[in-house]
Amino acid sequence: MTHRRTSHRRRVAAAAAGAAALFAGTFAVAEANADPAAVPTAAPRVLSSAEAGTLAASLSAQLTPETSGGTYYDADSGRLVVNVTDEAAASTVRGAGAEARVVRHSLAELDEVKDAVAGFAVAGTAWAVDPVSNTVRVTTDSTVRGAELTDLRTAVAGLGDTASLAAVPGEFQPFLAGGEAIYSSGARCSLGFNVTVDGAPGFLTAGHCGSVGSSWSDSSGGAAVGTLTAGEFPGSDYALVEYADPAPEHPSEVSLYDGGTQEITGAAEATVGQNVQRSGSTTGVHDGQVTAVDVAVRYPQGTVEGTIQTTVCAEPGDSGGALFDGSSAVGLTSGGSGDCTSGGTTFFYPVTDALAAVGATIP
Repeated sequence: MTHRRTSHRRRVAAAAAGAAALFAGTFAVAEANADPAAVPTAAPRVLSSAEAGTLAASLSAQLTPETSGGTYYDADSGRLVVNVTDEAAASTVRGAGAEARVVRHSLAELDEVKDAVAGFAVAGTAWAVDPVSNTVRVTTDSTVRGAELTDLRTAVAGLGDTASLAAVPGEFQPFLAGGEAIYSSGARCSLGFNVTVDGAPGFLTAGHCGSVGSSWSDSSGGAAVGTLTAGEFPGSDYALVEYADPAPEHPSEVSLYDGGTQEITGAAEATVGQNVQRSGSTTGVHDGQVTAVDVAVRYPQGTVEGTIQTTVCAEPGDSGGALFDGSSAVGLTSGGSGDCTSGGTTFFYPVTDALAAVGATIP
């Protein structure tokens, strides 16, 4: 199965139509003889991260790649910040209730830079549009060094102010060793989210956890509870396991590892700046922030496109586990660097993309 992520704009467009009316901005009405310079404009709305994601989807559909420069959520103020390249676009953004920020580089320009980076990136690098710096941020792990690192620095410098370079400790790799533990031959991963496909129950996990046809159990050496029927890695990082017995209850919830659970009622797109939580069978529940979306990360096994980069920690065995924000499913744990003692960088494959690829729904 092939499902290659191409653009954050394309995947949010479908969600935009229903959001436009909900977030239509209001302006104070000026008197006919008032000074135009004194006409007040609506202040940016204070939004939850979920509301900001919906508004970002709406505005992504209204703006063009040439007039938009990406979005991010300011969790401290509760405002969605939208980068734009002209005043007409800024007016649209303000009218919708977001904060407009005029920047130099458009998404169209930065997408071309991403393509250029893909041409020289090596294993141990990740790259994505960073809306805060208005650049394509290239991140290296500790395995990129010597001549390889020198060449990479030179290439990034050649892109001028459209690209920036950062480094993180550890090695980018899939976390193979979300929810609760699941087992297959030679692997322990985490269940992400229970789903429904063609009227039957199943669950999502990471594609690198196993191959099509592999059997999965809820205990080490236990009887199979399902079979992996669809998935992809690298390129993407998702898998669908269909339950062998549809009769037992398969609740749409995530374990919080404190005796409680979080109900999951649907899936949502990630937004830069969003506060999120991850549940995994090795380290339990940890939280952090989304730092980039539509990220390409080059593992030793190959490149995974379209991931969500976060400050949430994870360790081997957490792969496939659930990234969520309240009742919304956001991602499936893919890989990264670091651990939950010292912290780290973790990448997640978007749940919305995984659902579309396998034809499943939540719940």
